[in-house]
Amino acid sequence: MKVVVLNASPRKNGLVSQMLNIIIEHLPKECEVSFVTTNSLSLRPCIGCMKCRTTLNCCLPEDDAQRILKEIREADALVVGSPCYWGNMNGYLKVLFDRIVYGMMGESPSGIPIPLHKGKQAIIVTTCTTPFPFNILFKQSRGAVKALREILKWSGFKIVGTIEKGGTRKHPELTESEKKKCIRLAGKLKKN
Repeated sequence: MKVVVLNASPRKNGLVSQMLNIIIEHLPKECEVSFVTTNSLSLRPCIGCMKCRTTLNCCLPEDDAQRILKEIREADALVVGSPCYWGNMNGYLKVLFDRIVYGMMGESPSGIPIPLHKGKQAIIVTTCTTPFPFNILFKQSRGAVKALREILKWSGFKIVGTIEKGGTRKHPELTESEKKKCIRLAGKLKKN
């Protein structure tokens, strides 16, 4: 089973990175893992020309977006981690998903999305400085999860679990309970 892990945290040892590493450590031994740190990618932002919807290729010069899309296409599962920025995913991750939309979902002649990754699984990991339960009530970490769910759902991924950690400023360490949840999430990824 091939698993692509997208780490949108700019902090190499931050909580998102720690949770992703716990998940990776507890994946089945036979898993082939590709770890991508999105802020180290060379990407131009999408220009919104919509040409990729008909040509199935981005009109911008080739960069890391096409390479990552190829990895996602070949993967059985995707693990996406992002800190919450203004109730949404990190900007690096958003630019990546904007650039590869044509390879995530197609479109019928009437404009209805066609998922291109049906049968694949996904896990979402996010953190937020807004304290619990306000990170959920005020749609901070919950906003990031919602945005990622939207992308993954329309792309055909089955989300097998999520983890949100709020209040990271006051609680900058993972609890044993959070570590165990990461381990449980890793166990939910199964070969189809």
